[in-house]
Parts: sequence; structure tokens; C-alpha cells
Amino acid sequence: MSNLVEIRDLQFGYGQRTILSGLRMDFPRGKVIAVMGGSGSGKTTILRLIGGQIRPQQGTVAVDGQQIQQMDNAGLYQMRRKMGMLFQHGALFTDLSVFDNVAFPMREHTDLSEAMIRDLVMLKLHAVGLRNAAQLMPSEISGGMARRVALARAVALDPQLMMYDEPFAGLDPISMGVTANLIRNLNNALGSTTILVSHDVHESFAIADYIYFLSQGKIVAEGTPQQMQASEDPYVKQFVHAEADGPVPFHYPGQSLRDGLGLKERVS
Repeated sequence: MSNLVEIRDLQFGYGQRTILSGLRMDFPRGKVIAVMGGSGSGKTTILRLIGGQIRPQQGTVAVDGQQIQQMDNAGLYQMRRKMGMLFQHGALFTDLSVFDNVAFPMREHTDLSEAMIRDLVMLKLHAVGLRNAAQLMPSEISGGMARRVALARAVALDPQLMMYDEPFAGLDPISMGVTANLIRNLNNALGSTTILVSHDVHESFAIADYIYFLSQGKIVAEGTPQQMQASEDPYVKQFVHAEADGPVPFHYPGQSLRDGLGLKERVS
């Protein structure tokens, strides 16, 4: 099976601060791949690199055989038509109705008639259970519903690649389960490749085919959900079982509190 996305020897940082280092990742066609790790581990940065919002300082990012970092703006816009993105907080247009939010990419990127757009929008909304909410405004629907509208918009153009940035954040248990099933079912129906960035172990393990674990910008473990559940790797065990003590530090790396306050060590 070929890969839709390939990352090789990738290095990225801001100034002297390294965010990602030495990444090698494969995202096969038709699969759901989860990228997991603690806050600040570089997960969302990977999505931004794949989308071409930022460029790697070293290494390559290839989508459908094309090097993203070598594309000009016109090439990037063309490539992005093959991508769908669900942002962490939905990012709906607040002044547009549910219907017009989903119709937006169709109107922006196609020459379809309004009659055809209407039928397609209603089909997408039906797929996420919100066909009868088409005329409501974002302020009139719940957070979970807004996330589903954003999902309908993300798949509006039947993308080859779907990227989800924390799709379960802030959802109640029922909405989390519904959203997870939608992600898996839409992936299967479209035959697309899905990259799922998430902290949520239970839902991600239930729908992912393969998992990458990141810590401090590096891949520390990878494998199937079953392999990760059985892993004895200290990082994986701490993350999967939500253990307070382990290799993942609570504090952002840097000087100690004593040094930061300029306190001298007490001499007895």
C-alpha cells in the first residue's frame, strides 16, 4: 500500500527552540493514523507543515508524491483542494448559517450550480446528523453540533487527506463517541487518509490503524493500538494509563524555580 503523506528527516523550530527533530512518518492511503503526545510535543506543527503553512528547516514533507516545501502559492492552493481540515475549535464563520458554512468551500473552489451545491450540502449535513439544522446560525447550536458542522465542511470536497486537530476536545462522552465513529466511517466511505491529532486515548485507540507517540518533538514510540496498549515503554505506559509520574515532565523545561527566583542554596 502506497503512502499519501511521507515525512523524512524533518527538522523544524522557532529561533533557537527546536519543535520537531528527525521525524520520519508514513501515512498510508485509506488508513486512520493517530499522532499523540502531551501538550507542546509538536503535534499541531506537523499538520501545519503538511498543509504548507510553515516550511521545514531540514528534511521533506511529500503529499501525493509532491514536495510541499518546494511549492509556490498557486501549487499549495491546488494541493489544499485535496485536503480537509477540522480545526481544534471548529472555526465556523459566525456570520454564516450552518448551510452556508458547509457550502463555502464548494462556492470557493468549484463552478457547481447553486442547485447542485444545495443537494451536496444537505447530503454532507445528513451524514453528520444535522440536515434539519441547516438554517441555524453557529450561535444557535451546541459546541458538539458545531464540531459536526465543521466536520461536514471539512469533507465538503471529498478530500483525499483529512486532518483533525483535537476533534474530541471539550466534547461530552456521547458526542465524543459520535465524532469518533463519524471520523472512521467518513474515512472508509471516502477512501481517504486520516491524520488524527489527539490527547484522547480511548477514542483514538478505537478508530486508529496506527499510532505515533511524540515527546519533545521526537517519535518515542509507534505501532498499532494493540501494540501500544501492551507496550512496556515508560512513556507509552504513562500516557495511555494517565499516570502522574513518568518520563513526561509536568514543568516546561528550563531553569529551576530556585534559580528563577535568584535564591541561593541554604548552607547548614
